[in-house]
Amino acid sequence: MARRRHEEEHDNHERWLVSYADFITLLFAFFVVMYALSSVNEGKYRILSNSMVVAFRNAPVSSVGQTPTVIPTPSPTVVTPLSSKSSEGLRQKEREKMRQVAKNILDVMAPLVEQGKVRVLETSRGVSIEINDSILFSPGQALLKPPLANAMQSVAEVLVAADFPITIEGHTDNMPISNAQFPSNWELSAVRATTVLRLFADAGIAAERLTAIGYADTRPVEPNLLADGRARNRRVTILIDSEIPEKSTELELQGQAPPAAERTTVPPAVR
Repeated sequence: MARRRHEEEHDNHERWLVSYADFITLLFAFFVVMYALSSVNEGKYRILSNSMVVAFRNAPVSSVGQTPTVIPTPSPTVVTPLSSKSSEGLRQKEREKMRQVAKNILDVMAPLVEQGKVRVLETSRGVSIEINDSILFSPGQALLKPPLANAMQSVAEVLVAADFPITIEGHTDNMPISNAQFPSNWELSAVRATTVLRLFADAGIAAERLTAIGYADTRPVEPNLLADGRARNRRVTILIDSEIPEKSTELELQGQAPPAAERTTVPPAVR
């Protein structure tokens, strides 16, 4: 029987070229798509460019040969600080109200003002009424003398019609006091200020408007060397404070950035 001859098969070593050609074709198509997506519309680009220039330079810019794109630029808004006009107007009105209150107090205390026992002053805080305590209290006592109680009642009637915060300060000379009721001048000055405060509260002045402070002999207005100076230092001061809050700036530690904004504080009504 004749042997069947098998033809010898040869391997195709160039088959990889088919896959390579397919890969190159896909890669080319990918870059064509990417290029098509990255194409920039020149007209839209110029509109965007003009808008950016107008926004940052505040001036319209247009390309040559094209219709300029007009973008309305809002006119700058001038913000007037509150403290320059409106706040100053409020302060002026407040000063006028305070001067009227001071005038009314001068009228009701005229006899004592003429005697030099009462002084009415205008300060940066408002109006200050200094009353010599010799006409208000007996030495070492904190009860109002009956004749002056009526005068203080008249002052209270003037103040009850206003809205200003009121601070009552008690002051003494440097002569020490020590008894069962007042161990020191601190207690004496504080109780005298509180006595006037209670009279004002009973007259109808709102409690939240009233503050009483005792300073003892720490704030003399005259040297305590002579009797006249000590008598001048023994006093009760009634401060009619401003209602408009003052602007204050917060202080930072050295090396830190300055405060970003100012804060507003309101004078305390009650301590």
